[in-house]
Amino acid sequence: MDDRVILRVGAKILIPFILLFALYVQFHGDFGPGGGFQAGVIFAAGFILYALVYGLGTAKRALPPTAVYVCAAAGVLIYAGVGYLTMALGGEFLAYNVLRHDPEHGQELGILLVELGVLVTVFGSMVAIFYAFAGRRKVQT
Repeated sequence: MDDRVILRVGAKILIPFILLFALYVQFHGDFGPGGGFQAGVIFAAGFILYALVYGLGTAKRALPPTAVYVCAAAGVLIYAGVGYLTMALGGEFLAYNVLRHDPEHGQELGILLVELGVLVTVFGSMVAIFYAFAGRRKVQT
């Protein structure tokens, strides 16, 4: 890919906007279509574009496979952690009302945190699947 300057420069310009759009989808999910799953896939797509243009080795140096696996697990822990926090505060599992003084603000905070956990898990899972398939070698027969 070293000889494809236009592709490399184009990707370098587009990737920040792709990641920014993923964050927009994440934080706008309360008000319209979007949320953690969609944002996680878009975020992963931006990173996968980086890997396709600059090479798998470069992508693995930027985000090692171990960090990807930690992302996938950390998102689940965030999701479950919000549920256990609501239980510790006297509510039911994922009853966001107890997270803040006002139940409506508690709902907003709880949904935001849960969707953040979904984003992190989906991002980690999608990039891990990409690493698994992109890292395969052709079998000689």
